[in-house]
Amino acid sequence: VGTQRVSLMRSFAIDVLGSRVVGEDTEHFVELAMGDGTKLEFFGPAATADSPWLFESNPVVAGFLVDDIEAARDELARTPNVELLGELRVLPDGYAWQHFRAPDGHVYELTADPAAS
Repeated sequence: VGTQRVSLMRSFAIDVLGSRVVGEDTEHFVELAMGDGTKLEFFGPAATADSPWLFESNPVVAGFLVDDIEAARDELARTPNVELLGELRVLPDGYAWQHFRAPDGHVYELTADPAAS
């Protein structure tokens, strides 16, 4: 979720929604997990400086958890009216993501999370 108020949203998600911090936690970005393991991320403007398209058409970016992100990315690349945005990003622990613009014009994300398997 893109927001100007990362710290307020972090507190709300933890204190009211019962989330817990599971990853990066800075003044510009926080990664949280809900009770069922669903991830919730808050991005401040500085966190999206290298991805200005991320929240240009929608303030919330839904992510789709996939088993094989490279195969899913390749399939999207062949799909008409879909635009891959940025590069496939893979962290050392195997967590990976790829943003894309769908036919509706909104930005979404493919996500691979080895911890979710």
